[in-house]
Amino acid sequence: MQITGLATHPVKSTAIRPLASAVVSPRGLADDRSWVVVDADGVTVTAREEHGLFAITADTPRTDAGVGRDLRLRADGLPDLDLDHPVGDLVRVRLFSRELQGVPAGDEADTWVRTALGRDDVRLVWCDDPTRRRLNPEFSRPGDHTAYADGYPVTLASEASLRRLNDWIVEGALERGEEPPEPMPMERFRPNLVVDGDEPFAEDSWAGVRIGDVDFRIAKPTDRCVMTTIDLGSLATGKEPIRTLSRHRQWDHKTWFAISLVPESDGTVRVGDPVTVRT
Repeated sequence: MQITGLATHPVKSTAIRPLASAVVSPRGLADDRSWVVVDADGVTVTAREEHGLFAITADTPRTDAGVGRDLRLRADGLPDLDLDHPVGDLVRVRLFSRELQGVPAGDEADTWVRTALGRDDVRLVWCDDPTRRRLNPEFSRPGDHTAYADGYPVTLASEASLRRLNDWIVEGALERGEEPPEPMPMERFRPNLVVDGDEPFAEDSWAGVRIGDVDFRIAKPTDRCVMTTIDLGSLATGKEPIRTLSRHRQWDHKTWFAISLVPESDGTVRVGDPVTVRT
């Protein structure tokens, strides 16, 4: 088993940035979800409710060597915006029920994001210190931390599991007398790490993995939300994959695909690295 894909998302919910290699630390992949868009009350704004975030491309020098500052924002119809990590007083960031903090990116960034999304109540915030963010103690250890990811530092998904999911989607369509859809792409699940896989959903029983020179502990399976039902090209919302996951991968009143990881060492992971499983 080996790594077949790596990706990061410098601004939460914006376009996926594929990588050939990534630096890993306890907070996750470098730059992943280090910035977030929030509303006037500090509540995170994600593509769940604001599909237009998917159309914004956020790059750092790690995702694009041509970026000369800490962050570059791009969107159709707008000039590129280059930003440095801001300094200043911390503001409130609310991520689900979690009370977090961050540093506002400033008026220029806010104006750009408001224009891109067509709303006047949002602002961009940077996580200056991921160690302030503690994880759910039920599935983590003291000191585990991350920036603005939903729950845990890293998400890993298996190509074998995706193939099984796509088979189930086709079977369900045929049972309903519908034309089978195109295969669900891995990008719908926005994982950081993709492996070519062993048996479908073998990852459910893993305790940890070693990838390259980095060890990861498995925190828990990853529960999926309606964001996976948004087509990344058209931005239209459909029923899959939640409809099929609800039939085959539902427990505890949630649907599940992929696993959440916590890095236990620093290092670099690369596409093609072997994956060694601990059970």
